[in-house]
Amino acid sequence: MPDLNNASINLITTFEGFVDRWYPDPAHGWAVPTLGYGHTDAAGSPKYADNKNLWVTEAEARAILKYDMRKYSGAVDRLVKVPLNANQYGALSSFTYNLGEDNFGKSTLLKKLNAGDYAGAAAEFPRWNKAGGKVLAGLTRRRKAEQALFLTPVSGSAPAAGVTNPEAPTPNKVAGAIVGLIAAAVAGVYVWLKSTGAPLP
Repeated sequence: MPDLNNASINLITTFEGFVDRWYPDPAHGWAVPTLGYGHTDAAGSPKYADNKNLWVTEAEARAILKYDMRKYSGAVDRLVKVPLNANQYGALSSFTYNLGEDNFGKSTLLKKLNAGDYAGAAAEFPRWNKAGGKVLAGLTRRRKAEQALFLTPVSGSAPAAGVTNPEAPTPNKVAGAIVGLIAAAVAGVYVWLKSTGAPLP
């Protein structure tokens, strides 16, 4: 399993936002306690029930995220049957981290991709912008960013077979777009006061 490239990690951290302690998921409340860069119990340790007072630094949250992504990138490895470049792999890993392996596994996006229809798969990203049946602006922006990353060729390599997208953004444009979205993503993050707590194990 390859490591996610910087563009992929930056996309995920930008849209998840950083919170130093457990907070209620915006869509599901305290039914899904969340920590750091979108970490939940579904990804593994640390678990909310084990230490409800846990707080983390940004560096610790990034370490948790990289560990969590082994699970979700692993799902991409298992489910995708066609070659992927690093940007396609990262975009799909972000998609799966946000929506879960089950949703990715049953998606038309995956079906089209495994049929070799890369452009058709890319067109499916924007359709996954709802939570609780409602369109969310943050999810709409995230899907567009994932789509843009998926369509961005990796420097020094040819696009995957079947991809014809003369309007695909350049890596510089994608990076600029991601940076431009940071303010919007951060605006939706819960702001919590720092207080002492148990250090991350």
